[in-house]
Amino acid sequence: WGDPLFIPRLLGVEPDGRPWAELWLGTHPIGPAHLADGTPLADVTGELPYLLKVLAAAQPLSLQTHPDAEQAREGHARGEFPDPHPKPELLCALTPVEALCGVRPPAATLELLDELGAAELREVLASDGPRAAFEALLRGRLDPAPIVAACHRSNRREARWVTRLDELHPGDPSVAATLLLNLVRLRAGEALRLDAGTLHAYLEGAGIELMGASDNVVRAGLTSKPVDVELLLRIADTDPLPDPKLAVAARYELPAAGVALQRVDPGHEHAAVGHELAIDMNGQGWYAAPGETFVPQTETYVVTASSTRS
Repeated sequence: WGDPLFIPRLLGVEPDGRPWAELWLGTHPIGPAHLADGTPLADVTGELPYLLKVLAAAQPLSLQTHPDAEQAREGHARGEFPDPHPKPELLCALTPVEALCGVRPPAATLELLDELGAAELREVLASDGPRAAFEALLRGRLDPAPIVAACHRSNRREARWVTRLDELHPGDPSVAATLLLNLVRLRAGEALRLDAGTLHAYLEGAGIELMGASDNVVRAGLTSKPVDVELLLRIADTDPLPDPKLAVAARYELPAAGVALQRVDPGHEHAAVGHELAIDMNGQGWYAAPGETFVPQTETYVVTASSTRS
């Protein structure tokens, strides 16, 4: 699903035709960072509770959610999750980004389904609410084929995405389930915060991603990877999320991970509070020790301590 151009251009290297999906900075064992002298970053910082990424999607990612801290601990003890940590996420767009994020308020979805002529899904949503509609699709009690067919006849953005997703994942009921979610378009500089339980999928675009250092992902579909419907329905938050986008700011909090993503403009001094990682728009990433100061020469994103705690 990676974009073959964005990350190579950010790093100043020649694109090689392959998809470049993610650039990682952190101590996560799957892709641990090293200092310039070859020292593992973890030898200096210990295990960091966060992971900083550049994410660049040319194709949609899976529809998924993540557990909260208690669910992660208990699920790990039962063997459901690979680690005992939550995985809150934050994405700040570097290019226009389209994403699915959270359940759309039912009134707006009923209006959309009326326009599409998706009568059966509308009936379930109107009578029983978003969770029942989502569950009916994933458990096979509601046939997604007529819903997808209705989208093929529409030019609504939501319907066009259903059509594209159906081409990529034919017969997947979560394709139709995307009509229950907010379709969000971010401009560069705008952000999403994906708290525990929030159903989401990045569809296309590139951004700076900050997350808890965890592998705990529960997928609903749009993927060839394993899907666990029972676990997903247990942890998914299907309460309506009226406005997923965060107000444009120089700093975005991710309190569930104890950190924030701060943009530092060129020429502005920044003093590190704790063990901080940074990446600038020339593709340079670095570590700043507690108390260290630096003045970036280009727009830079820094992981710093959160001013709020969940």
